[in-house]
Amino acid sequence: MIGWMEAVVLGLLQGLTEFLPISSSAHIRVASAFFGWDDPGAAFTAVIQLGTETAVLIYFRKDIWQITSTWTRSLWTPALRGHFAARMGWYVILGSVPIGLLGLLLKDQIEGVFRDLRLVGTTLIVFALILWFADRTARNQLTLVKHLNVPHSVAFGLAQSMALIPGVSRSGGTITAGLLLDYRREEAARYSFLLAIPAVLASGLYELSEIGGADTPAWGPTILATVISFVVGYAAVAWFLRYISTHSFTGFVVYRIALGFFVILAVTLGWIPAVG
Repeated sequence: MIGWMEAVVLGLLQGLTEFLPISSSAHIRVASAFFGWDDPGAAFTAVIQLGTETAVLIYFRKDIWQITSTWTRSLWTPALRGHFAARMGWYVILGSVPIGLLGLLLKDQIEGVFRDLRLVGTTLIVFALILWFADRTARNQLTLVKHLNVPHSVAFGLAQSMALIPGVSRSGGTITAGLLLDYRREEAARYSFLLAIPAVLASGLYELSEIGGADTPAWGPTILATVISFVVGYAAVAWFLRYISTHSFTGFVVYRIALGFFVILAVTLGWIPAVG
């Protein structure tokens, strides 16, 4: 069960790590294990992500309004269908399909075997190396307005679906895909955040029914963690977009590898259990 102190700590972690390519779900899982708390579970993690996603909705409110309004009007106004905002609406929808389908098909694994800390540690390391390779080889040339298309949006979506495993990172996976496709860092990050909106909102709202049960987190701590994740997340997304416009992802890569090895070592030595 989640207490008030756990809610504060996990809400802070969610807000700080959701938009960084270091996996918020992995941090929540690992922190709970080290503090000796019960695994908060996939439902709690999905619901408090509504807080950070609200931060995205507010931060990108102008972009989101333009996309949704233009896309909606383009359904009956053919002249608008070539507008980038209308096309972006379709790209977000198409990119959301993979994680939606896999999320439903792999629900039991998401709530079970995917939360094994040995797997979490391994994915932190493996996907750090993939991010490092992508960052080192990317030409950082393409922009969303000129180059985003259907195949690219599906590729972004497939990368996002890997984040169903804690340790991959939703932003890390999609940004890595963008770098491999030669998009500029900030462009890949911006599309990553927009692409996450349908998936995170759908997942969080779907898991709301799991909160407040006999064996699930109570509403009070869950709401507190969600609010904290919103406040911290808003500051984090603004900082991250400024940071990557002039910096590489090397610092995040090193951190992920160090954390991954530490998690595996801690499980191997019996400091923390692999499953909670």
